[in-house]
Amino acid sequence: MKHLVLSACALTIGATLALNSWCAAENTTTINILSPRNGETVSETFDIKYEILNAPAGNHAHVYLDGAYQKGFKGTFTRVAKGDHTITVKIADHDHKDAGTATDSITVKVGE
Repeated sequence: MKHLVLSACALTIGATLALNSWCAAENTTTINILSPRNGETVSETFDIKYEILNAPAGNHAHVYLDGAYQKGFKGTFTRVAKGDHTITVKIADHDHKDAGTATDSITVKVGE
């Protein structure tokens, strides 16, 4: 019986910690690249889709190709050289400064 009570207490504490972590994550700003997928082979012209969750008003995404900021990026890469490339999206604040809250990166291969 003593072991059953201790197990129940441990389970309750673990569930409480998991719930607290989940609630904290629910309020965390995140950015996720939805397409293309990491490791995917793409043509020299391709679209990128991403989602931003729980960002403060005025925050938006900045897109980088191989570390170079793509100013005015509208969602489509064109004439990308063949080979492997890293795409990164970061949350920027209303002043266009890196908010330091969320980032996501993938690598794609531009094929033949």
